[in-house]
Amino acid sequence: MTMTQKLVAEFVGTLMLLATVVGSGIMGETLAAGNDAVALWGNTAATGAILVVLIMIFGPFSGAHFNPAVTLVFFAKGQLTRTEATAYILTQIVAGVAGVMLAHAMFDQAIVQTSLNVRTGTGQWISEGVATFGLLAAILGTVRYRPEIVPYAVGLYITAGYWFTASTSFANPAVTIARSFTNTFSGIAPADVLAFIAAQIVGAFIALFLFKILETNKVDA
Repeated sequence: MTMTQKLVAEFVGTLMLLATVVGSGIMGETLAAGNDAVALWGNTAATGAILVVLIMIFGPFSGAHFNPAVTLVFFAKGQLTRTEATAYILTQIVAGVAGVMLAHAMFDQAIVQTSLNVRTGTGQWISEGVATFGLLAAILGTVRYRPEIVPYAVGLYITAGYWFTASTSFANPAVTIARSFTNTFSGIAPADVLAFIAAQIVGAFIALFLFKILETNKVDA
């Protein structure tokens, strides 16, 4: 694939991911009549499902990262150049914001918003580290030896992460930035974004370190 093809795949995939995250959050909150558990379940199911589909579609083109933390880990593994990683990350961030705006347009909301949803505190930061660690573990643990199950591993992990982490498992710096542009169910206040991203990067590289240990001297069957 050419670099242009890879970036188009990353753009469309990330855009659709964020349109789903934010759109399902709006739909869930609208239909739940004040029941946050119902709203969260609607948000969860849609996000987990779309991840499976998007990775199946775009994985053969770009690897279906849709996530700067994933891109940074594969850069650290030597599978992307610095230029490629930078292009991927910038594309993911721009596409994420565009996806949020698309969701707003579909639900006849103001296209540009700023979130007032405060998400801060030690529990939230630990949750984001755990969420991103687990996401990268799901990817690194399957992509080499069982690549055909990567979409399911990622989708199922994020589905679980919505419920077992206090932060509802953003696990993605581009998603975090984009969600600061929506004052809806899935938003995050801009002031809380940097701490989330820092925790996500730490979690991702702990996963990378773990798999370096696990795969040391491993001989492929």
